[in-house]
Amino acid sequence: MVGQLSVFFDVLAAGYSRAATRCVLVLAGVLTAWSAGAADTLVSVRVKEPIKLDGVAESVWLKATPLTVVLDQRVYQPRGESGITSTSVSVQSLYDDEHVYFFIQWDDPTRSLAFMPWEKQPDGRWQRLMSPDQFGYENTYHEDKLSLYWNINTQGFDTQGCAIACHMADSRGYVADVEQSQPGRKFTAREDETLDAWVWRAVRTGKTVQADDQYVDATIDPAANLRWGLKGDFVTGGGYQENMAEATQQPVMGDRVWDAVQAYALGPQQQVPLVDTFSSGDRLASVLVSPFTGSRGDISAQSNWKDGKWLLELKRKRVTAGHNAKVQDVQFSELSQTYYFGLAVFDNAQMSHLYSPDVFRMKFAPLGQ
Repeated sequence: MVGQLSVFFDVLAAGYSRAATRCVLVLAGVLTAWSAGAADTLVSVRVKEPIKLDGVAESVWLKATPLTVVLDQRVYQPRGESGITSTSVSVQSLYDDEHVYFFIQWDDPTRSLAFMPWEKQPDGRWQRLMSPDQFGYENTYHEDKLSLYWNINTQGFDTQGCAIACHMADSRGYVADVEQSQPGRKFTAREDETLDAWVWRAVRTGKTVQADDQYVDATIDPAANLRWGLKGDFVTGGGYQENMAEATQQPVMGDRVWDAVQAYALGPQQQVPLVDTFSSGDRLASVLVSPFTGSRGDISAQSNWKDGKWLLELKRKRVTAGHNAKVQDVQFSELSQTYYFGLAVFDNAQMSHLYSPDVFRMKFAPLGQ
């Protein structure tokens, strides 16, 4: 399309004065830039009725044109990693008076729910299955994830995307003057800058039909926050924790063998004290989950994995009003505004993820379109 426009304007300009030619070329440049920008733009379309979250593409989603992107970059190459090296992601969006919705699909040939499960050993001990990489992160017994990062007020995000807040160690092994061997730390450059982080976790939030609502601020002191600038939104209860007694280093809950339908994580009704009648080789879930309450539970999510593809529907209020919402949440309050975001997919990985260096933007279609 852009090439055809260039040829058209070249021919058109041949019959006009130099001033007119400049005007034509400027117009061509504007249209070219618009076309390139449109390729990275997600348009959210107005609907009248609320969307039911079920991880299925009902006909209502035909109203929304997909933004399709390829994620094929990674922060580092983990030792022993065997996951996908690229994936195609389709993102659609709808909105109504109160909520904004997203339908996201991406290729992933494996449904990864074995989150470092417990396995009973021949001698009767319980051992968690792990195979950490060179940085201590897990890429074998972990979960599939997807993250969306939205700009709230961080300078540079609109042109650099998530990279503006992801900091790698320098040649000396330091991040922000702190010796650091891990592959990346998230924090913003200025005290008053934040990003909104939505993280869907197939195991830890999949069973509670939520995404983990987090944010990034300027914290660079690991003593103040173990994950530096990445923090959870205000929470009043719920969440996920290890199914482990620290004193004995063994599971404390579970009455059924691990399976990918019911027992990959233990919800409130499944958290019964362990009675160890299990056999060697049996596995138990290593995670206890319950729904987040408070602002950290703002995002509803429903997923479905079928034929080598994840289908994920997300729902959040366009404008949130929880504790510290203006700092922790992007507010979709102005339909005329452009909202910038980044996207990443984790295939059975704790830290290693696929991303694109491109910056994506979302616009709301005017009423009636």
